[in-house]
Amino acid sequence: FCTSEGDMEFVGYLDFWFADLPLVERVAKFAELGVRRLNVWLWRSIAIEELVGECQRRGVVLNDTFDERGGSLVDAADHPYCLDAWAESLEMAGRLGIDTLYMFSDEVGPDGWIKRLSRDYTPEEKYANLLDGAAKVMELVGNTGINVWFEALNTVYIHGGVTVSTHAMAADVVRRIDHPQLRMSFDCFHQQLTAGNLIAGLEEYAGLYGAVHIGDVPTRQEPGTGEINFANIASKLRELEYDGLLGLEFYPSTTESEALAEVERYFGPNTGLDLAGGRP
Repeated sequence: FCTSEGDMEFVGYLDFWFADLPLVERVAKFAELGVRRLNVWLWRSIAIEELVGECQRRGVVLNDTFDERGGSLVDAADHPYCLDAWAESLEMAGRLGIDTLYMFSDEVGPDGWIKRLSRDYTPEEKYANLLDGAAKVMELVGNTGINVWFEALNTVYIHGGVTVSTHAMAADVVRRIDHPQLRMSFDCFHQQLTAGNLIAGLEEYAGLYGAVHIGDVPTRQEPGTGEINFANIASKLRELEYDGLLGLEFYPSTTESEALAEVERYFGPNTGLDLAGGRP
């Protein structure tokens, strides 16, 4: 499907690939495939220092992560907790050289339910709380070199009414906060489930997103296993001259090498990572 060389760099997802191995051993497997920028979920629940050390030994970068206990920005009463959690995440990321942290409107528990709010809010109140809380977080971020990606989550597998569930809402948050270290992540899996209109969204919000995630629907496996037309997604990204990150946030349906080959068939080869200078 790919008719010209891509200029996107792949990000491997440690929580999804090589699932039969301990987390730290998956780093070497990604390095063998030439995927040298990685993501890991739930930094507080893992041995993050050990993982970063293994990445350094393998010539790989742990690029981004998120806090499983970051609080709910839509709840004004949770803001002090959120800010404390973000201060800890920023300290960790700065100390370990992690470039990017993810931001969500609501904290999601391990059972897939969002954190219970301190009281009932109207939708307008929740959104105002979110904007206020996100702005306060970005004040902390501004004192660091860390980047933040705001991501909308789906309402099919995440229960309880996540507030920001569409790319339109995520883009609105990023535009309203208007901070140079804040962008959005465009997740095809979440958006197909909740909002659809992937091509239109990629076009309308071009320049706002620094990462595109390509899990297919409904199984969250590699492109070509579900209902999303990834040939058209890839074509649109080339038309837009997108040169950001491509997140391999999916479960390979066969072997990891075969799944990577399918990604390259749609999107072209991985541009790789210049460890001396990184990506702009």
